[in-house]
Amino acid sequence: MAQSSIEWTEMTWNPTTGCTKITAGCKFCYAEVMSKRLQAMGIEKYKDGFKKVRIHEDQLNIPYTWKKSKVVFVNSMSDLFHKDVPLEFIKKVFHVMNDNPNHVFQVLTKRSERLLELHKELKWTHNIWMGVSVENEKVKDRIDFLRKTNAKVKFLSLEPLIGPLPKLNLKKIDWVIVGGESGHKPRPMDPDWVLDIQEQCAKTDTAFFFKQWGGRNKKKNGRILNGRTYDEMPEIEQQLSV
Repeated sequence: MAQSSIEWTEMTWNPTTGCTKITAGCKFCYAEVMSKRLQAMGIEKYKDGFKKVRIHEDQLNIPYTWKKSKVVFVNSMSDLFHKDVPLEFIKKVFHVMNDNPNHVFQVLTKRSERLLELHKELKWTHNIWMGVSVENEKVKDRIDFLRKTNAKVKFLSLEPLIGPLPKLNLKKIDWVIVGGESGHKPRPMDPDWVLDIQEQCAKTDTAFFFKQWGGRNKKKNGRILNGRTYDEMPEIEQQLSV
């Protein structure tokens, strides 16, 4: 596990590593860049690079060692619902999350079809927040797959936002994160796309979190929208008390 600079979480936990690119949002994957760096540093966990999906049984005990409540992004360096992650291992990860109700676990996938296929095999406690990544209209159907699952808290990560997303169906969606792409060759994000999503969330009373404008200098570009920051999240205390 590691402390995280990602604005909407506190730390990361990676019981699996490695992934493969499937849609346009994957083009400049930060996890791929980070994996190459960690591999070059000789970190055993990343010895096979990014394209080989690996499971790490030794990571399953880590959440039991945290003494204070944490907000945890699960598999920032992978996708738990990748086809190469066996169902039995996914169940083990869920058992750990079920067994640690004092922590919030944020799981994010682009493999929404497999998520729906497997969701009845998994135990969905309130501390598991399930999200899908949606970068443009071409993959908007991921939201419908998520909506049909038994996840108690459902969220969308609209990052990197590389196209407009008008008329989102936010029924049963608890949280929306929006962010622009960063890196050496980031694709631009139109401010009107962000404003439209923020207005849609306001109309449906959906928590809205604006992560970043992105760009080559994401720190300089910041995360101010409408003259303020948007840090809305589902009520963590309420989820942990259920």
